[in-house]
Amino acid sequence: MASNGTMNCPSPMKATSNGVFQGDNPLDFALPLAIVQICLVLVLTRGLAYLLRPLRQPRVIAEIVGGVLLGPSALGRNQKYLHAIFPPRSLTVLDTLANFGLLFFLFLVGLELDPKSLRRTGKKALSIALAGISLPFALGIGTSFVLRATISQGVNQGPFLIFMGVALSITAFPVLARILAELKLLTTDVGQMAMSAAAVNDVAAWILLALAIALSGVGRSPIISLWVLLCGTGFVLLCILIAPRIFKWMARRCSEGEPVDEKYVCATLAAILAAGFLTDMIGIHALFGAFVLGVLVPKDGPFAGALVEKVEDLVSGLFLPLYFVSSGLKTNVATIQGAQSWGLLVLVIVTACFGKIVGTIVVSLLCKLPVQEAVTIGFLMNTKGLVELIVLNIGKDRGVLNDQTFAIMVLMALFTTFITTPIVISVYKPAKLAVTAYKHRTIERKNTSKQLRILTCFHSSRNIPGMLNLIEVSRGIEKREGLRVYAMHLMELSERSSAILMVHKAKKNGLPFWNTEQVQDSNQIVVAFETFSNLSKVSIRPTTAISPMNSMHEDIVASAERKRVAMIILPFHKHPRLDGHLETTRTDLRHVNRRVLQHAPCSVGILVDRGLGGSSHVSSSNVDFSVTALFFGGHDDREALAYGVRIAEHPGISLVVVRFIVDPEVNGTSVKVEINEKTIPEAQSDDEEFLADVKQKSSIDGSIKYEERMVKDARGTIEAIREYNLCNLFLVGRMPEGQVVIALDKKSDCPELGSLGNVLTSPEFSTTASVLVVQQYRSQLPQESLSSLKEGESSDADCDSE
Repeated sequence: MASNGTMNCPSPMKATSNGVFQGDNPLDFALPLAIVQICLVLVLTRGLAYLLRPLRQPRVIAEIVGGVLLGPSALGRNQKYLHAIFPPRSLTVLDTLANFGLLFFLFLVGLELDPKSLRRTGKKALSIALAGISLPFALGIGTSFVLRATISQGVNQGPFLIFMGVALSITAFPVLARILAELKLLTTDVGQMAMSAAAVNDVAAWILLALAIALSGVGRSPIISLWVLLCGTGFVLLCILIAPRIFKWMARRCSEGEPVDEKYVCATLAAILAAGFLTDMIGIHALFGAFVLGVLVPKDGPFAGALVEKVEDLVSGLFLPLYFVSSGLKTNVATIQGAQSWGLLVLVIVTACFGKIVGTIVVSLLCKLPVQEAVTIGFLMNTKGLVELIVLNIGKDRGVLNDQTFAIMVLMALFTTFITTPIVISVYKPAKLAVTAYKHRTIERKNTSKQLRILTCFHSSRNIPGMLNLIEVSRGIEKREGLRVYAMHLMELSERSSAILMVHKAKKNGLPFWNTEQVQDSNQIVVAFETFSNLSKVSIRPTTAISPMNSMHEDIVASAERKRVAMIILPFHKHPRLDGHLETTRTDLRHVNRRVLQHAPCSVGILVDRGLGGSSHVSSSNVDFSVTALFFGGHDDREALAYGVRIAEHPGISLVVVRFIVDPEVNGTSVKVEINEKTIPEAQSDDEEFLADVKQKSSIDGSIKYEERMVKDARGTIEAIREYNLCNLFLVGRMPEGQVVIALDKKSDCPELGSLGNVLTSPEFSTTASVLVVQQYRSQLPQESLSSLKEGESSDADCDSE
C-alpha cells in the first residue's frame, strides 16, 4: 500500500556521460544537453536576426521570437522534441545558467547608464519621462482589473496591479539606443531627447520593479514586505557610499593604453556575485545587486572598457540566449484561445501603445516640440526589450502572472518593439541640414590663398603616425588659418552592448559628433590629434563617428559636406607587413572607401601608408621628405599635382613632378588608334595650362623640380617610375588620362586605387614609399570611374589574397 502512494520522481541528471559507445545518451546528462540547447538557440536566433536585418529590427526581436519558437508555442508542440531537448529535469540547470548570464548582463546594462547624465537631464526630457511612466502605469492598473475579472482570477491583487503597471510603463533603454543608432537619429534633437527620457524611465522602472517584488512576497504579514523594502534601500545606500570609492581607486591604477590588472577585474566580478547574493537574500532578486554595481562603476578611463571586454562576449554570446529560451518555454501562445482572450490581447496592446505614445506626445507638445518630433518620441518611448521580459518572468515565477496573461504580455512586448522602427522611418524624415553650395570642393583652385579644409579618417592607432605626418606637410605656408583639419575616428557600431557604451564614453550622443574645446575625450587616438594641434600651427578638430560598416560612408560624406572640406583622406584597407608586402586589415574597410569615392561631395585621397615619416610624428623642423608626383593627364592627375604643389610650400619638402609623354616614334601607331574621349583637346589644354603654372613655380621655387619622360609602352613606363622608388611619397591620380596609361588600364585588382595605384602597391614594385591616390571632385563622375568601382566587387578575392 505504501508503494501505491509513492510518487516516482525522476533521478537528478549527472553532469557528463560515458559516451555513446558505452550505451549512454548524451541528452540524458546535464553538460552535453546544455551544449545542445545553447547551440540550438544560437543558430536559430542568429538566423532570425539575419532574416530581420532588412527590416532594421533590433536583435532582441529575433531572440524573443527564437525563444518562443523553441517553446510549446511552436516546436514544443512535438512532445518528443520537447522531452528530448528540454526535459523537465533539465530546466533547473537551464534556469540557473540563464540567470547567471543575466546577472552579468545586467551589470553591463548598469554600465550603460551614467548617473552624471541623469543629473544633467533637462526639464523637457524629465517631463517626457514622467509622462511616459505615469500614464501607462495608471492604464496598466486599469487593465489589471479587467484581466483579474476574466483570465487572472484569484491572483494577489496588490502585486498584480504593480506588475501590470510596470510592464506597460517600461522603455528599453539599450534597445532604444540601438534603434536610434541604426536610424542615425542620435545626432538629432529627437534622439538626444529620447535617450535622456529613456534613461530616467529605465531607473524608475527598476525602482518600481523592486517595489513589485517586495510586495509579491509569499509572507503572511505586510511587515515582511516593509522589511524587504527597507533592507533593499539600505543595500543601495551602502553601495553608493562604498562602491564608487573602491572602483575609483581601482580605475586610478589602470593607466590608459596599459592592460588592466587581472586582480581588479577578478575582484569586480566577485563583487557582482556577492551583490547578487545579498539582494537575493534580501528578497529583491539577484539581478538588482549586479545592476546597482554596474551603475556605480566610473565610466571614464580604461577600467569600464576592460570589464566589458572580459564579460561581454561570453555572457551575451552563450549564457544570455538561454534566458530567452527559458522565457520561451514559459510562453504558450496556444493558451490564448477564444474571442475573449484575443480581445484581451488587443486591449493590452492598445492600452500599452496609447499610454506611452499619447502621454509622451501630449507632454512633448506642451514643451513646444514640433508635432512630427513629438509623435516620433512617442513611438520611440514605446520600445520594449529584455527588461520587459525580466519583469514578466519574475511575475510568472512568483505566481503573479498565469500562463495566459504571461503569453499576452510577451506578444505585447514583441508587437510594440517591432512597430517602432518602421513607424519612426515613415513618420520622422528630418530635413537634411541646409548646406549652401560651397565653391572650394577641390585642391585645384584659382585662389590658393583661401583656407584649405581636409577631413582625415582613421580606424585605429596604426593609421595615426602617417596621417599626422601627412597633415604636417599639408599645412603649406605658415598661417594658422591656412589649413583646417577634421580628424574623424571611424568606430564600428556592432551588435555588442559596448557599442552603446562607446557613445557614452564619447560624452555626447551623436553620429558623428564634433568635440568642442571644453570637452575632454578620454579616447587616446583623439588625444593624439589634439596634442598635435596644440604643438603645431594647424587647426585640428577631432571627431568620432560610430556607425555600422555598411553605412559608415554616409557619416563621412555628410560630415565632409557640413564642414565644406576640399578633400577627404581615407586609409587604405591594407597595412604593410615586416617584409614590406601589404596585408588586408579588414575587407569591409575597402567597401567604405569605394562608397565614399562614389558619393563624396569633394575630392578624395586614399593613403597607402608604408610608414610615412616612421612610426611617430615628425616635428616641423625635422621634416625632410621627397615627394614624387606622377603626371599623365586629366582631372585626377591635376588634383594630385595641385596637392603636391601645396605641400611643397613646407620648407622640409622637395617635390619632383614627372610628366610622361608618348615617344614620337610610336605616337602614330597602334596607340593613336585607341585614343578616346580621354584625350580630347580641351582636356589637353587644361593640362598644358596647369603644367605651365607648375613650370613657372619650379623656376622660382627650388623645392619643386619638373621633369619630362618619354616612354614607348607600359613596361617602359613602369621602369621609369622605378627610378623614383626611393622617395617618401608618391602622388598619383586615380583615373589618369591620355595615351600613356591606356596600356596600364588592362588590370586593376583594387579599382579604388586605379591603374597606377595598383602598380605602385603591387608586390612586384619594390619601394618603401607611401602612395596617395587622388580623385578630383566632379559633379558627375565619369561612367568609366563609376563602373570600375562597381565591377571591382567581383575582384575582392583577388585584391585580398596577397
